Amino acid sequence: MQTVTTLPDLRQAVDELRRFDSKRDTVALVPTMGALHEGHLTLVREAAKRADRVVVSIFVNPRQFGPNEDLDAYPRQLAEDSAKLEAEGVALLWAPGPEAMYPAGYATNISVSSVSDGLCGADRPGHFDGVATVVCKLFNQVRPDMALFGEKDWQQLAVIRRMAGDLDLTQPHVDAIYGVPIVRDPDGLAMSSRNAYLSPEHRAAAAALPRAMDEAIARIRDGQEVGPTLAMLEDEVLGAGFSSVDYAELRDADSIALLDHDNGKARLFVAARIGGTRLIDNKPV
Repeated sequence: MQTVTTLPDLRQAVDELRRFDSKRDTVALVPTMGALHEGHLTLVREAAKRADRVVVSIFVNPRQFGPNEDLDAYPRQLAEDSAKLEAEGVALLWAPGPEAMYPAGYATNISVSSVSDGLCGADRPGHFDGVATVVCKLFNQVRPDMALFGEKDWQQLAVIRRMAGDLDLTQPHVDAIYGVPIVRDPDGLAMSSRNAYLSPEHRAAAAALPRAMDEAIARIRDGQEVGPTLAMLEDEVLGAGFSSVDYAELRDADSIALLDHDNGKARLFVAARIGGTRLIDNKPV
């Protein structure tokens, strides 16, 4: 596996992956912020099934962190991550520093409205601007044929798809943006790099989140009212040891519009805090 940290080296490496011959090898991009776990590696394996070559980016993007969030504390373990990617047969690791991604004088921001409203867009102002900006840059830098993202960050996936369509990034590059189902631990908790922040006690209690979501979904499917059902979900999560619930909402899977009933493509979205760690999850109804 080749590792590059500058844009000129990246461009040269991607050109070499494509070989410049009559057979144009396809390239899949898996953007990450590192601290790789089985969920990330599932994306890499899925990418390898769909493309001839896999490029993974590792970049802890400062523009998607708020002023009081965990940018400095976010786990960085490039050597461990690199070893995992090499074992998976990744062709190229793009690991730029902040100065390579946002050089001196950088002044451009991408904002995607509508699908970024509510949920994490409301709780983390500016977060999705940072996501859209860095992903647009990654698409332009790597020029992949496809890109893969985890469905745990469902709203993020909706923002990226909207941005790619609106800015005509889907042709000739990134003609497929794939969402890959959430990978969960045996107790149901969605895998996340931030799970590493949890103490053993809080990690055990965190399993209450997906359980409460499953119970709420069963009630909604059974025809119970959404409002009282979600209030019950919040009570169950708080009773299990979470300190707060940022949101527990039913939304349309495509438009991310708020729903008060199951419209046939509804998803349940929850964000809650335990031990200072913010966990998010979503499930289809």
